[in-house]
Amino acid sequence: MSLEERLDTDLKDAMRRGQETRKLAIRSAKTAIMMAKVAGEEARTLTDDEVLAIIARQVKQRRDSITEFAKGGRQDLIDQEQAEIDVLTVYLPAQMDEAAVRVCAQAVIKELGVTDLKGVGPVMKRLTAELRGQADGQVINRVVRELLATAGH
Repeated sequence: MSLEERLDTDLKDAMRRGQETRKLAIRSAKTAIMMAKVAGEEARTLTDDEVLAIIARQVKQRRDSITEFAKGGRQDLIDQEQAEIDVLTVYLPAQMDEAAVRVCAQAVIKELGVTDLKGVGPVMKRLTAELRGQADGQVINRVVRELLATAGH
């Protein structure tokens, strides 16, 4: 079963069970998937990797919204966004913790021979490609910058 088919099945299940938050989150993801399908010259079928990337973007958008809602003191909206994140993360691969990201980053830094912050670009390019969907880009960036900042000393 493709990821898109799984979303369809889960949406029907959420509707049957009256799970409003789950239904909204899945519908939102399906809308983004549909928009991606029809973007460009002609409609196309998306791979599971492309669908995963769309779901990951949906989660990131909600995390960004939570940050903004926190500034405004809107706990009700924060709770809603977090509930939708909880629904969508079920479809994403398990996320690496910071320690695992650090190990991967150290290996790439060593392999590329980078010794200071000037090498952030190539390291980030390589790591984000290797860890796509497995680790948050902000975590990767922070770890790489920490490692390179201490490497220069």
